[in-house]
Amino acid sequence: MKIAGVFTGLAFVAGVVAATSSFAAENFTGGKNMRIVVGSSAGAGFDAFGRMVGRHLGAHIPGKPSIVVSNMPGAGSLKAVQSLRAQATDGTYMVLFNPGQVLGSLLTPNKVKVDFSKDVHFIGSATADARVCHAWHTTGVKTFQDLLKKSQFATGHTGNSASTYLDAAILKNVFGAKIKQIVGYPGATEQRLAVERGELDGDCGTWESVPPHWLAEKKTNIFIRISKVNVPELKGIPHISEFANDEQKQIIDLVTTHNLIFRPFIVSSKVPIDKVAVLRESFWKTIQDKGFIDESIKSKRGIIDPMRGEDVAKLVEKLYATPKNLIPKAAAAIK
Repeated sequence: MKIAGVFTGLAFVAGVVAATSSFAAENFTGGKNMRIVVGSSAGAGFDAFGRMVGRHLGAHIPGKPSIVVSNMPGAGSLKAVQSLRAQATDGTYMVLFNPGQVLGSLLTPNKVKVDFSKDVHFIGSATADARVCHAWHTTGVKTFQDLLKKSQFATGHTGNSASTYLDAAILKNVFGAKIKQIVGYPGATEQRLAVERGELDGDCGTWESVPPHWLAEKKTNIFIRISKVNVPELKGIPHISEFANDEQKQIIDLVTTHNLIFRPFIVSSKVPIDKVAVLRESFWKTIQDKGFIDESIKSKRGIIDPMRGEDVAKLVEKLYATPKNLIPKAAAAIK
């Protein structure tokens, strides 16, 4: 069985090499420009990653095509995902979208009418999202157990679909933390000011969004990791699943796994698999390219645990295999 697996793997690698060679002989795009469509407005984090990849990806694709990056905001990037249906299926049209839509397709399939295990090919994910929750020093909350003892803990959010809202909702709905979620803040800047003024007790969000001077001056305490992504600075901070039973762990995995594929690039499922293989390999070379890494460091866009397209696809397939009885419970966990 093992020998057969080895030969199968060798055959696949040989196929990819052959495909890459044939595309090198002819231009991969047939002389056309490639497009990367970012499913958010210009200037945001998704846009920054889309443009960084766009500046370096072409150098690793046979024929070295020019890549044009544009924005298509709408419905939390769902509009950009749906645009794949009306575009060429030759591998020249790629979309960067919000991975929260994968979760949405499972919990609210009547709204997110995309099957991410069948309707798209994943080319890769540029980075993961290390998400945490932290408490202002005056609250006395230093650990997750401290949070559970509080009679009230206020957090602020832009809306009830924001990632920060979902993070805090898990603590409230799965573990019974008495969290008061206040929505309507214009953005992260206003939320931070509210924390400093004592209007809010803390916040949840990406690790990189925690103001460095808050940490240096011990003004806030990171007490839990929401996503399984880790970074050296978070060593010793427990992950939320450490406090969960088996069913709760399954629910947490379902509602947080999209954080492992935080900047996912996709093409239509109708793109030929040999071209998909070339795009995946080109994307992976881009992520490891020194110029790309240097630019990400200079722009302070950290690259954490990038993922190959094949591995992203396997992760999504695993999510779609979630037992049906857990779906409504997962929906309730982030309500």
